[in-house]
Amino acid sequence: MDSVALIIVLVIALALFFDFTNGFHDTANAMATPIATGALKPKTAVLLAAILNLVGAFLSTEVAKTISGGIIREDQISGLEIFPAIIFAGLIGAITWNMLTWLLGLPSSSSHALFGGLIGATLVGAGAAAIEFSVVVSKVILPAVIAPLTAGLIAFTVTKVAYAMTRRYDGRPDGRDGFRWGQIFTSSLVALAHGTNDAQKTMGIITLTLIAVGWQTTPDPQFWVIVACAVAIALGTYMGGWRIIRTLGKGLTDVKPAQGFAAEASTASTILASSALGFALSTTQVASGSVIGSGLGRRGSQVRWRTVGRIMIGWLLTLPASGAVGALAALMVVWLGGWGIFIDAILAVVIVAGLFLRSRVNAVNSSNAMSEVADSGAAVKMPHKPPLTRRQRKDAARAADEDTTADTAGSDAKGVQR
Repeated sequence: MDSVALIIVLVIALALFFDFTNGFHDTANAMATPIATGALKPKTAVLLAAILNLVGAFLSTEVAKTISGGIIREDQISGLEIFPAIIFAGLIGAITWNMLTWLLGLPSSSSHALFGGLIGATLVGAGAAAIEFSVVVSKVILPAVIAPLTAGLIAFTVTKVAYAMTRRYDGRPDGRDGFRWGQIFTSSLVALAHGTNDAQKTMGIITLTLIAVGWQTTPDPQFWVIVACAVAIALGTYMGGWRIIRTLGKGLTDVKPAQGFAAEASTASTILASSALGFALSTTQVASGSVIGSGLGRRGSQVRWRTVGRIMIGWLLTLPASGAVGALAALMVVWLGGWGIFIDAILAVVIVAGLFLRSRVNAVNSSNAMSEVADSGAAVKMPHKPPLTRRQRKDAARAADEDTTADTAGSDAKGVQR
């Protein structure tokens, strides 16, 4: 096997491992809230998410085309071996950031970690001319700003509407079984949407590599690439990513069934629309924005802004931090050539193994990620004298009319007797 083929094999292996980390990093996007409300058992939830991620990966390739034919200008990179090595270095940056934020329980963006790693590696390995900054801004940065705000507003509105429609139950325990059933549907839709968006990014990376070395001419991913990426993200999803599930399920706000339904519905609609348009957005940011929006929409709920602040700092650091690691890995390749790739691979294994072993110290799994589901207290914060609902006002008015009629009839009867 020649050196180019060996590098490509390493790139594909590392890309599939990134896809695997993307899966367990983002399981929480679909399944944190139904687990928190008791709509789904933890292991059932991750199995369902894994299956639907697998299916979703086959439904669209628009995002894959955005990556394989847009962000990196391969015509500006000279040399058959340097481009796969740049991608290899970028993947190291993305995986390192994914593993670190998973250890910290921060729902950061796997997508932005990937883009940051690639941009940092490309800047060092080939220069700024090899990056299509207009595509980065229009299809990566702008969706990152707009999508979570949009999802949050949708979730806020849907939560308000849901509680307004079921206001008669406000003073009762928040069983609302209909919303729990609805959560199963909407969380499944989020998992399906996640497959249509996030699995495509790894497909795009592998396809971009194959195009760069002349093994492929079109931006459409080959069937074996689609299958490999679908299986990798599904396996990662089944692992659970319980640390991040705990953060999204209980760390941002106490989620009630109607809230969870609203959050997942807004997340799914935003992701599916973006996938259709080819926007490689962060599903994590969308899901987090939806949970925050639903928390603001339920009367009496509290959003834990300190946790929100930690998450937003992670969002801001994702691109530059993963870009810095990708740039350092690319620097090793530029200085040392083939030996640099070998050293990068060894360092990547050491970093991943070290972070994994550190996570075992205080292990989080399906049994302790969510120590308790949402309690069945009052659905919303009730005032001491809650205002009458529309039906109660009508009933009160009808009763008053009947009393008035009865009083009038009694007075007439007394007059006749006299």
